[in-house]
Amino acid sequence: ERIVEIQKELIARNQLGDGLVYLQVTRGATIPRDFVFPKDAKPTLVMFTSAKDIVNAASARTGIAVKTVPDIRWSRRDIKSVALLAQVLAKQAAAVAGAGEAWMIEDGKVTEGGSSSCFILTQDDVIVTRQNGSEILPGCTRKAVVALAEERQLRVEERSFSVEEALAAKEAFVTSASLFVQAVVSIDGKKVADGKPGPMTNRLREIYVEFAKATAV
Repeated sequence: ERIVEIQKELIARNQLGDGLVYLQVTRGATIPRDFVFPKDAKPTLVMFTSAKDIVNAASARTGIAVKTVPDIRWSRRDIKSVALLAQVLAKQAAAVAGAGEAWMIEDGKVTEGGSSSCFILTQDDVIVTRQNGSEILPGCTRKAVVALAEERQLRVEERSFSVEEALAAKEAFVTSASLFVQAVVSIDGKKVADGKPGPMTNRLREIYVEFAKATAV
């Protein structure tokens, strides 16, 4: 309850209309510095706002390109950590290639995006996203989109998929707190379907925007 109060205070102080509140909680600091868990440490909370018009983002209309990169991260990717070097390198590689996001690949399968969860829509109209596990971070937006899709009796399958399957799909998209639902229109320079955001992606985005507005602080 106190975190929500602080969010509202930050929004008021910064006169934020459309945007995000970022929050980070850590176990806490200790002196002297050591690697073991500090005893009797007080948790550290950092919060700040960012102005951003996510709903009307131009990329929602055009879609984004994706570049694939090897997934070089450690084996506990389900832990939300500030050690994001691999993601930084992936996002930089995507930016250099003129892409809006990176898809990380391990054993021929897509794990997740540099800062997003990955989805495809198969030719049989099944929404596919990788199952939760230690290989990926269980995204909050991913969880909400899956639940919203299932509420509308859309078929959802949680399993891994390859880049080849994504290129053969009807649609591809990513989800994140700062993108909502974002169409992926090309992967490594190859078009996904007709290279435009598809109707399912657009519909899921509309559904999620309605949900986000209804639950926003």
